[in-house]
Amino acid sequence: MADADHLEERQSALHALGSLHRRATLAGESRPAQVARWPGFGRLLSLVAVCAASTPAWAQTDTPPIVANAPKVRIEHIVIHSREIEGNLLGTSPDRSVTVILPPSYDRQSRRRFPVVYALHGFTSTAQRWLGQLHAPDTIEASFVKGTPEMILVFPSSENAYGGAFYSNSPTTGNFENFVADELVDYVDQHYRSIARPASRGLTGHSMGGYGAARIGMHRAERFGAFYLMSPCCLAPVGTQGLTSKEVAAIAAMQSPADAAGAEFRIQGPLATAAAWAPNPATPPLFVDLATDDRGQPRADVLAKRAANAPLAFVDQYIGKLRRYRAIGMDVGDKDSIVIDLTKMSDVLNAYRIAHQFEVYSGTHTNRVAFRFEDYVLPFFGRSLQSK
Repeated sequence: MADADHLEERQSALHALGSLHRRATLAGESRPAQVARWPGFGRLLSLVAVCAASTPAWAQTDTPPIVANAPKVRIEHIVIHSREIEGNLLGTSPDRSVTVILPPSYDRQSRRRFPVVYALHGFTSTAQRWLGQLHAPDTIEASFVKGTPEMILVFPSSENAYGGAFYSNSPTTGNFENFVADELVDYVDQHYRSIARPASRGLTGHSMGGYGAARIGMHRAERFGAFYLMSPCCLAPVGTQGLTSKEVAAIAAMQSPADAAGAEFRIQGPLATAAAWAPNPATPPLFVDLATDDRGQPRADVLAKRAANAPLAFVDQYIGKLRRYRAIGMDVGDKDSIVIDLTKMSDVLNAYRIAHQFEVYSGTHTNRVAFRFEDYVLPFFGRSLQSK
């Protein structure tokens, strides 16, 4: 994981930058001075992708007040078999754990149907860990009490031996993008009283999950009506992620993907992104192409593959799909290095005059996530999704 002192230094340096943007924006609205003119921009930009993901997405978060006597949700833990994940080279189980949270009225009103929001967890996390980080179900119940229209929430798990599948399609990891957008949505529509149409489906995620929401949201706009990005990592090309010949040698010594489980981020992070974006079935036992060779030199061909998977690199190809959304939202803490790239994403949407909600709030990568989920993310979907 990232050194705490270095992380604190980066967060302090970014505080002034983030404060410039602490407001919601809509397409076409005037913007602050360009981020690229901010002192230290070049140095910080090179750290963004590496540092953002190095803070575990399940890190401790502030706890919102519990609302007394709030009507209770019902929680179901299910397993869904995925044909899209079958046969992946890592040996990740195709039987995926999913947590489904049913709103208080689900059992009382047996003929009522509900919108559904799919929520994606971050790197080295699981759906259960993220629910803990969100202080759910308390925050969900509180949001409903405060007036958010009721909805079903679905939390799939995408962990693997490398720490996470990055919600991408890859022979090494399995096709997690297709699992979420197709199999998971179809299963929920068949087994729960959902409103089975795109205008009543939402997609959100935090950190790696925010990347997944951006990626799937752009690729699969025909499946969802709104999406919300919470501190999404990896919007810009992640480069080599600081991978040196020392780490390459340590990775080369591994006998199986299981050897990477629990490894330091400087090893696990580059392996996970390689598995998602630079898979290679001809390189057992890890089945990846690393961004750096055994001499510590960048590999241009591999870097090109990785860069092609960055939402800021492919967003222009999906403008037509983005225009189909009923609503787009995104937020980030002002002490989070991701503020730079998420601001760039907002700039792109503004340039194409795509309406969206964007806020830089006072916080780090993780500490205010539960508050944001309760008071901003769920109300956003309550306003945006069709409930009838």
